[in-house]
Amino acid sequence: MLPSPKRIRNAMKRLGAIAMLTLALTACRNTPIDFTASIAGQGDLSEAGLKRQADALGRAYDRKPGEKVVSLRYAQVLRQLGQHAQAVAVLQRASVANLNDTDVSAAYGKTLVDVGRYREAGEVLSRAHTPDRPNWRVLSAQGTVADQMGDHVRAQQFYENALQVSPGEPTVLANLGLSYALSRRLGDAERVLRQAAADPRADNRVRANLALVLALSGKFNESETVARKDLAPREAEANVQGIRKMISQTNTWAEIQKAELDRKKK
Repeated sequence: MLPSPKRIRNAMKRLGAIAMLTLALTACRNTPIDFTASIAGQGDLSEAGLKRQADALGRAYDRKPGEKVVSLRYAQVLRQLGQHAQAVAVLQRASVANLNDTDVSAAYGKTLVDVGRYREAGEVLSRAHTPDRPNWRVLSAQGTVADQMGDHVRAQQFYENALQVSPGEPTVLANLGLSYALSRRLGDAERVLRQAAADPRADNRVRANLALVLALSGKFNESETVARKDLAPREAEANVQGIRKMISQTNTWAEIQKAELDRKKK
């Protein structure tokens, strides 16, 4: 019997796994991939710099609440500061002022995921693009919403559709790999995450996902090797040992390997 999805989620948290648009389980503060990233430069990403941006954008927002560009950028900076509830409020107002605007809907759906309002997020994201103009980022976000709600089959369909729009996109592949892991399909998860990590565009969060799945599969040495690309040796070792301890409490590696072999025979 493989680890339960709950235990896999706990392992994701420990390794700082990305659920790249919306699982949001990473423990470190990485700059999120965001639908609104193209509307303004990132500027100073230090906490002090972000606070200065938030103050300036807040004043601009107060002068014209709901204005699209300012609202999107203000919400983005608030999210980077961890002020997700306020970002939701900003984009909720912007969505009223900009009905049927796909950019606003996409950003609003993402912030709803940040605060765990998954059902609402799914409804909003469904309005963030159209079948004739699909947005791979939105499709991936819809997939992570479905994963959060436990519908992994549907989530994987969203990721596959996203990959049709943007073939080989490492962030989508990483989401798909995590979804396979949550489905306890570790072989498929490893295959997809290796593909994602091999892409030159892959960042440390994608590699963290691969390290997680390798550890869940009992490949501790290889997991630590992958983790060391981005972490200090002691930190990489501690992460892997934590996953080993978590799973050893409920499963033996022989049982895990047997479950994977049984699944492949079906």
